[in-house]
Amino acid sequence: MLTDPSRKYTAFPQVDLPDREWPSKTITAPPRWLSTDLRDGNQALIDPMDAEKKRRFFDMLVKIGLKEIEVGFPSAGATEFDFISGLVQSDAIPDDVTVQVLTQSRRDLIEKSFESLRGARAAIVHLYNAVSPAWRRIVFQMDRQDIKQIAVDGAKILRDEAAKQPDTEWHFEYSPETFSTAELDFSLEVCEAVMDVLQPTPDRPIILNLPATVEAATPNIYADQIEWFGRNIRDRDRVAISLHPHNDRGTGVAAAELGMMAGADRVEGCLFGNGERTGNVCLVTLGMNMYTQGLSPRLDFSDMERIVKMAEYCNQLPVHPRHPYAGELVHTAFSGSHQDAIKKGFAAQAARNDEIWDVPYLPLDPRDIGLDYEAVIRVNSQSGKGGVAWVLEQDKGLKLPKRLQAHFSRAVQELADRSSRELNADDIWQAFKAEYRIGRTPKRFRLVDYEESRASDGTRIFTGKILDQGTERSISGRGNGLISGVVSALADSFGVALDVVNYSEHAMTGGTDARAAAYVECTDANGETVWGVGMDEDIATASVRAVLSAASAAA
Repeated sequence: MLTDPSRKYTAFPQVDLPDREWPSKTITAPPRWLSTDLRDGNQALIDPMDAEKKRRFFDMLVKIGLKEIEVGFPSAGATEFDFISGLVQSDAIPDDVTVQVLTQSRRDLIEKSFESLRGARAAIVHLYNAVSPAWRRIVFQMDRQDIKQIAVDGAKILRDEAAKQPDTEWHFEYSPETFSTAELDFSLEVCEAVMDVLQPTPDRPIILNLPATVEAATPNIYADQIEWFGRNIRDRDRVAISLHPHNDRGTGVAAAELGMMAGADRVEGCLFGNGERTGNVCLVTLGMNMYTQGLSPRLDFSDMERIVKMAEYCNQLPVHPRHPYAGELVHTAFSGSHQDAIKKGFAAQAARNDEIWDVPYLPLDPRDIGLDYEAVIRVNSQSGKGGVAWVLEQDKGLKLPKRLQAHFSRAVQELADRSSRELNADDIWQAFKAEYRIGRTPKRFRLVDYEESRASDGTRIFTGKILDQGTERSISGRGNGLISGVVSALADSFGVALDVVNYSEHAMTGGTDARAAAYVECTDANGETVWGVGMDEDIATASVRAVLSAASAAA
């Protein structure tokens, strides 16, 4: 690093706005939200999402409550085009959701974008071109007039292409890309030239997106830029000012909040801040910041853990354990004094006749995002909560115990290393069935039939028929319950010694023809941990299958 960085870098200039009003404003209503996870977020991934993951992500965004979703860059290639047109043609877009696509200001790209949306009920086409001095001088080698003409020409094509599909309710967005480092008067001039072409109305305003394409100044300067623009743009009632902050300086959330105070109507960002370089603004943080100020963001983050799992699975990026609101450690106190204060805060909260939340160290009641206090304080010791477990729960209705998640994740990692490719949901399911001997004929301890009876001393007697290496065997055992009876029978008949450490079961929520699942964690004669999984329409039979599965692993 330079001892005198001023030789290489210069401070960003202030905006001449001495009568700025935004510092005295407060945020009193949520903005129009746009998720750009499927476009800006997706293009920033090492391995972009395939169609399956994009669809999963889209459905989750809809469930959260996003009403405007940028679904892709249709001219980028067949994968993007097919996904977008597939959403339209399959009627996957709810009536209250409007999808958006992005295009550069080129005729072929714009035409391709409109083609991908053919048949849509409503759609936003987002046109952009860079306008700042560095881009004009270095990238395009054009003057102001040339740059403005690119925007005007693109707007004319938007207008004409929309007229060819009159059954769709078309909305238009224009971005003077690199707005944050451009001259304000020139951004204004270009935007008004685009408005001259598209002729927005109060009922159908144009979206003018003012991106901090590269965050180059403190967030107060961005707010000044937004307020200046809002004051000076003509026909303000025909314009929706949209923000697209990036996070190069680490202040993207602050820039968005100050930008809303400065008069912006709309915010574009990604869940958990994914995006180019240091990322787009985080919609989760923005929304929850409003929530903890008593203002509904009109977004539903009440199952935050599930949202995190989805994002991690689709993006193949971890959500940082210290990420605001969503990180697995943000509600956890390690310090004894912190824990004591939180516990006393919960007790005081329960004793008060006041619903206002006031607990030390916790600005948010964890229950509001799907966690209870006991779960929160233990979250630092849990493992295996990633996308693999989420896929099995989502697709097959399996809710794996935490320790089983960790055990199975090793098998998945080995499979990924061997295959040297991305694993899809079916790969994971096949690996799970193979690892825990489900849905195929095991070589050892296949259940043929069984019955259970009660002895005169109150113990339970298990009597069963087991197919072992092609030979049917009759076995029996006695214990305090069904599981202990099966364990006893295996020890007596086959010499397989198991000690049951943990057992859990649940009704399945879908995905297979079985209606119940059972999981058993055991130690074998050598003290090694073995797992068994059983599924059946009957929960008791599922538990027997789980013990036999563990025995097969131990044998």
